[in-house]
Amino acid sequence: MHVAPLHIGNLTIDVPVVLAPMAGITNKAFRRLCREYGGGLYVSEMVTARALVERHPESMRIIEHDEDEVPRSVQLYSVDPVYTRKAVRMIVEEDRADHIDLNFGCPVPKVTRNGGGSALPWKIDLFTAIVAGAVKEAERANIPVTIKMRRGIDEDHLTYLQAARRAVDVGVSAVALHGRTMRQHYSGQANWDSIARLKEAITEVPVLGNGDIWSAEDAMAMIEYTGADGVVIGRGCQGRPWLFGDVENAFTGSKQRFHPDQGMVADVLYRHAELLVDTFGGNEDKALRDIRKHVSWYFKGYPVGGDMRRALTAVETLAQLRELLDTVDRAVPYPGADAEGPRGRAGAPKKPHLPEGWLESQDITEEHRAQIHEAELDISGG
Repeated sequence: MHVAPLHIGNLTIDVPVVLAPMAGITNKAFRRLCREYGGGLYVSEMVTARALVERHPESMRIIEHDEDEVPRSVQLYSVDPVYTRKAVRMIVEEDRADHIDLNFGCPVPKVTRNGGGSALPWKIDLFTAIVAGAVKEAERANIPVTIKMRRGIDEDHLTYLQAARRAVDVGVSAVALHGRTMRQHYSGQANWDSIARLKEAITEVPVLGNGDIWSAEDAMAMIEYTGADGVVIGRGCQGRPWLFGDVENAFTGSKQRFHPDQGMVADVLYRHAELLVDTFGGNEDKALRDIRKHVSWYFKGYPVGGDMRRALTAVETLAQLRELLDTVDRAVPYPGADAEGPRGRAGAPKKPHLPEGWLESQDITEEHRAQIHEAELDISGG
């Protein structure tokens, strides 16, 4: 089975796979690692519209791209149509991206308790205004705008079909659906049936599926089951940037897969740290603190003992990291299934954190309108 290229507005993505924006993960360093293995669309960490408009240094760093990173993709988070338009206008006028994705999927309580992220599509007119504003500003430079969202708040408050229809009607170029609700967070199984239902309902633009893609075989299975035009991969590639090479091979009919031995994993981990030093402007201390969370993902399933893992998460310099990695047994072969599957903590379903009275109506009240401004966070990436 060969999977056709993905057409998003004026962009052609030869391998229809998208790296999902992940806070603290999908920075310039990790995107480069992934790109070296396979094709696709590699999206930046989420940046908040207000922080971008105010030119916060961390937000400006988040939207940086390598010179050879094409297309340049930025994910924008906003709850305010005015800030959305200002941020997109800035991206357009300063030529900072070739693609803009809008975040309506974040389930984190600090975002949703003020009506942002996956809470926002419930207020359908506000959602529509944000999307329409972004599309209108981006049209001036022929930059396609897409959205990423969840099924809804919970099983009793599903929003994805209505929101997708509104978004397409105001001009988005693709819709990505994570097959979980806000309440599910990352627990349980992603509902692929909802992705299939969305694909049936939306025929004008590509529909992308997200959730529980841990391998190239999972990516193929999602395409076959849902009819989606492409897949979005998040947690499945943590510690496994070569997954994008596997997916490219699968989508082009090749059975070749990356099965790295322990030596290769050590080398990729070290290269990741080197790239982080560059990403953080030469700040080695910051880069080595950042690499720590990746250690357990890279060595999942490999016989690296607890003492070594603890030592790796305490290194402060590249030299220390190199010295430690040089002591691992490079000949240990790929452990197979033990290195695959879910990464990170799935956790349990969580009670949705929402503004008081949020679910009483899909219309936005003046009280909620005032509160939602607090969700226009002045930080990014979280």
